[in-house]
Amino acid sequence: MSVMVHPSAIVDEGALIGEGCRVWHWVHICSGARIGSGCSLGQNVFVGNDVVIGNNVKVQNNVSVYDAVTLEDDVFCGPSMVFTNVYNPRSAVIRKDEYRRTLVRRGATLGANSTVVCGVTIGEYAFVGAGAVVNHDVPAYALMVGVPARQIGWMGQYGERLNLPLTGNAETVCKQTGKRYELRDSHCRLVS
Repeated sequence: MSVMVHPSAIVDEGALIGEGCRVWHWVHICSGARIGSGCSLGQNVFVGNDVVIGNNVKVQNNVSVYDAVTLEDDVFCGPSMVFTNVYNPRSAVIRKDEYRRTLVRRGATLGANSTVVCGVTIGEYAFVGAGAVVNHDVPAYALMVGVPARQIGWMGQYGERLNLPLTGNAETVCKQTGKRYELRDSHCRLVS
């Protein structure tokens, strides 16, 4: 395997890009970025210096992954979704020493045009709907929508809504995969 980099892309010296990655038109990857294998960076993507991207991550067109953002394996960033790294930016006030870290756990989906305000953790396999604005931590497997984002359900690893209540204790089986999920004390997890 090799890395495919479109001729219009800029990859600064020192950037680490794993095998099998595809870097498309007008992408800029800064020198300190670390990108795993099998990733796809769509047209007009920016990746900052202090960024870690895991394996098999899909970053769709027009996404800027700014400093202090970590994307674990199998994360999906929809077209034109937004990360921030300063909570209260001002043009005339330098706040690079105040960057808040953002962590997107394994398998999470961030829908098109969603915004993730800095300093939050998105739980594994969570699903943030298109246009949602996330300004607080998101539990694993949570389905989030709206402005500000609020939880309306649970999503399985396959990307299908699970038949579980928002809170309490319950169990269900994913119709697509047959995998069993349980809700215990308002936390969802894959059982088998």
